[in-house]
Amino acid sequence: MSQTRFIEGDGTISRARDLRGDATTPERRLWAILRGRNVGDAKFRRQQRIGPFFADFVCQSARLVVEVDGESHSGDEAERDDRRRTAYLEQEGYRVLRFTNTDVMQHLDAVSSAILAALAPSPSHLAMPGGPLPLPHGERSA
Repeated sequence: MSQTRFIEGDGTISRARDLRGDATTPERRLWAILRGRNVGDAKFRRQQRIGPFFADFVCQSARLVVEVDGESHSGDEAERDDRRRTAYLEQEGYRVLRFTNTDVMQHLDAVSSAILAALAPSPSHLAMPGGPLPLPHGERSA
């Protein structure tokens, strides 16, 4: 059931707490490696509200969202919802990585490596959303 979820009502804190308590086995397994700055010394939060959604894992400093998608993400309607959520998050300046439950349960090292690679800074990720990309050092004007 893991997915970026719509917020219903005003109970944001209690809703996030409920979502953390209802974490799936793959979510708990991934959290075990993301917590405590174990991947790239990055701080991740679980079930963080971003606009009308809750994201499974978020690293604010890298503007990175990591989603663990279970069976509820299969089918045309669910895939359309995921695309809409991803588009919203990207519009807000986040990058989104999606992994299946199977990826996390059977290929945790590869998932961890992919997250670590996504945390590496690059010029296109340093710019503010909608702002200009920074120029390489040799192309800056005085």
